[in-house]
Amino acid sequence: MGFGVEGLSVVMNSGDLYISHFGLSERPFTLLPDPGFLYWSSQHRHAFSILEFGVMSHAPITLITGEIGSGKTTLLQQLISQMEDNVTTGLVSNAQGGRGEILQWVLNALNVSVDSQSSYVQLFQALMDYLIGEYAAGRRVVLIFDEAQNLSREGLEELRLLTNINSNKDELIQLILVGQPELQDMVLHPQMRQLAQRVAASFHLPSMDAETTAGYIAHRLRVAGGTGQEFATDACALVHKATGGVPRLVNQLCEFAMLYTWTDEARTVTARIVQNVLRDGVFFGAHALSEGAEGTKPQMLVLRDGQKIPPEEKTG
Repeated sequence: MGFGVEGLSVVMNSGDLYISHFGLSERPFTLLPDPGFLYWSSQHRHAFSILEFGVMSHAPITLITGEIGSGKTTLLQQLISQMEDNVTTGLVSNAQGGRGEILQWVLNALNVSVDSQSSYVQLFQALMDYLIGEYAAGRRVVLIFDEAQNLSREGLEELRLLTNINSNKDELIQLILVGQPELQDMVLHPQMRQLAQRVAASFHLPSMDAETTAGYIAHRLRVAGGTGQEFATDACALVHKATGGVPRLVNQLCEFAMLYTWTDEARTVTARIVQNVLRDGVFFGAHALSEGAEGTKPQMLVLRDGQKIPPEEKTG
């Protein structure tokens, strides 16, 4: 059963996989955040409008939360690509640490060079000098913290103190905090009351419902050069049930479903094929989200050059 290592190497080196079989120009379900594939569901539109509002209204702090893989980073990349020339953006991802360390992350994001032996006071003065220079040049600074749930309580407090730099009508710096749902709990903690009071705009991005999931799948297929009808209606419904509507998990499951459909020499992804993927255990997300995942073991799909897997040799 399968293509074997040599044939698989040929297919992988070409980068084709199932692409030409479906008449696509690229893989529609990669896991890398790509604004070109951004699907504007109603919830994603709402989240993005809050981000835009936060920037345009000069909100001290804007807070966006959502489950892992819900599309937060893609929204951020879209926002950054649309920033006007009078806005300087610094992106900090997965920052950790407490007093002093957060300031180093900020300076690094803004490409401000400092001596490695600088004291906290010197680091803070370097940031102040930079912000004043940007303000004098007619620019304001927006600092974006992605995966901000990794920050300690001390780190969050240090970020709040940064907003004290703003005075009267002089807006030197704005913060956008983006992270998983626990970030909201951290900000709402009684000891973080002063931080919460600085949050002028916030939104929680939920998982997609069944209808949105189907639209998301069709959208990504069309962007990749397909018709958007490569997945049957019942297949989309099963994908939603198995993934909970989390975009990253939808991508993973759909990728394997298209691979299975290709090996079957079929043109439409059906619910039966999606079920085969789940049953074979190659979609690891099923272990956490699908009923009956216990006891299944992940298997590797091995393909030989020029050979397809006969339907009767597949499970189900």
